[in-house]
Formats: sequence, C-alpha cells, structure tokens
Amino acid sequence: MYGREKRVLLREYLEHGWSKTALAAKLGLSRRTVYHWIETGQLDRDADDEAARYKARPVVAHKLDAFRGIIEARLQAYPLLSSVRLLEEVKAAGYVGGYTQLKEYVRQVRPVVEDPVVRFETPPGHQAQVDFAHFRLPWGRRWALLVVLGYSRLLWLRFFRRQDMSTLLAGLEQSFAFFEGVARELLFDQMKSVIVEDQRLNGGRLVENPEFIRFANHWQFTARACRAYRAQTKGKVERPIRYVRENFFYGRTFLNDEDLNCQAEQWLQRVANVRVHGTTAEVPQERFQRDERMTLTALAARPYRSLVLSAATLPRLRAVASGQLQVERRPLQVYTRIVGGRP
Repeated sequence: MYGREKRVLLREYLEHGWSKTALAAKLGLSRRTVYHWIETGQLDRDADDEAARYKARPVVAHKLDAFRGIIEARLQAYPLLSSVRLLEEVKAAGYVGGYTQLKEYVRQVRPVVEDPVVRFETPPGHQAQVDFAHFRLPWGRRWALLVVLGYSRLLWLRFFRRQDMSTLLAGLEQSFAFFEGVARELLFDQMKSVIVEDQRLNGGRLVENPEFIRFANHWQFTARACRAYRAQTKGKVERPIRYVRENFFYGRTFLNDEDLNCQAEQWLQRVANVRVHGTTAEVPQERFQRDERMTLTALAARPYRSLVLSAATLPRLRAVASGQLQVERRPLQVYTRIVGGRP
C-alpha cells in the first residue's frame, strides 16, 4: 500500500508537466495505479489535511522493571546508597540483569540530597586553623604551612623543606610573632606531629603527641583535632590553601626558597590580607586590628625549648615581614641567656 507521500509527489510533478509514464517509472508505481489515482480524484484532495499516522512503538520489557519499586524505596530511605550496593540487594531479590541499566536508572531516580555545610564562626581570638600543603617546584617539593585566624581570616604563610615536628614548631612560633599573640585554640587535622592516634570513632580518646603538648602548654593554647573524614570543620584553612594555589603560586616564577618566601610575604601584605574577604565582607587586616588583636593571648617570654629536638634540627628563621610587626630571629641560645637560663 502506497503512502500519501507518493500521491503528494505525483501531484507536484504532474503540475510541473511530467508525463504519467515517466512519473510511474520515477516513483516506482505502475501506470495503472497512476491512472487510478487521477481518475478517482485522490490527487485532488488536500493531502496535507490527512494526519500522519504512526504505529505505536511496542513496549520493551526490561529485566529491571520488576525491581524498580525496591530501588526507589531504598533511595528514598537512604539517598546515598551506591549503585553497586543496590545491585547486590536486587540480585538477592532475584534480579538477573546487568549493572549498566541499573546504574542508569539509579542516576535518573536518585533524590537530590541537600547537605549544606553550616559555617561555624568563632569569636575573636578564640581559634586559629593550621594545615600543611605541598607544592612542586623545579628544585623539589616544598611544604607550605598556613595559619588562619578564625575570626578575622588573617592569614600567615611560609614554605619549608619538610613537614615534620621541628618545622611545625618553628613555623607556629613565626606565626605567633606575626599575629603578635596566640589564639586560645589551634585546630589541626590528623597530622602525626600533633595527634598520635584518634580513637574517638571507637569510643576512645584522642592521643596527642607529648612533645606537642609541652609546646602548647608553653604558648598557652589548646590543640584540637578534626575528626577523621570531617575536614569541612577546618574549612577556614582548607579554602585558603586553594586560594594560595590559584592566586599566589600559579603563574609565578621563583628563583629559590628565599625568593619563594619573599614573594609569599609580599603577597600576604599586598593581596591576601588586604582584600575584602568573601565570607566576612571585610578586610582581614582591618577586622584583625579592630576586633581580634587585643583578644589574643600574649606571647611567651621566650621561645619554646624542646626536650627532644636539638637546635640544629630546627629550621633557620629570619625576620618576618608583616603589616603589624618586624620580628628579628635569633638562635634559641641567645634567648636563653637573655632570660638568665642555662645555655
């Protein structure tokens, strides 16, 4: 049976002067059919008024169909269930199909889970957050130590050769001099220099490094550690790490370690600490001077003297340029003589 398209073409070509015999050969019709359509008036009616008719596509059964209800019910109760886990469950219920179609169906029906991170703001002088981040340079890997005051978002940054206890202690003392005081609480991740073992997930306690406990007592702050897999609680320093990578490190050229840290100090003074912060809508330096500087714990009378680390293992420190204070760095023995202690 010929469709209406043939009749439309036949009428069009006849209007342009084609012969019936030529049209029959061109359209693959018999001459008898051509004459029949003309004689019965089938070409005279408006073919465009005839609605196109299409056969309904037959419904294809899938092996997953009988288990869609189970999948949807499980996702409503537990929206984060993985496709692999759901595959195990429906297989136990009799599913014999493959993983791909199940994964695609889960992608379509999985509920959107809103899990906003509630920002935890701290009062002035209460908390600073501390973290290391590694950077690759032509002459090797270097570790950036970042310290951020939780209230003002004032940032301190310096690059070191290693990520170890001596680096952490020396770097923190530099940051304290930069801030001209110490926050009452320092928040860390699970770094071994601070936390030996975290048993809190099993109902136990946090086991702190004894050397770091002595350091914290000397500077009069409390060390806190994020729970494992809860790095968002330390977001005030996690986000600055990305900021350092993108705004300071990326696209710059450094000659050596000295030049790297010199440029970092200039960047802190001219960019990072004088920009309008996206969260507080204030300049960190101004917010610090107005509200936080006087709330910090006063600096200790002398640097920390380690019981286990020799002076030779401590990184060599020098004057730190900041918007508030220039601090001259001297060997620990000099400070010991000043306060009358034994060298």
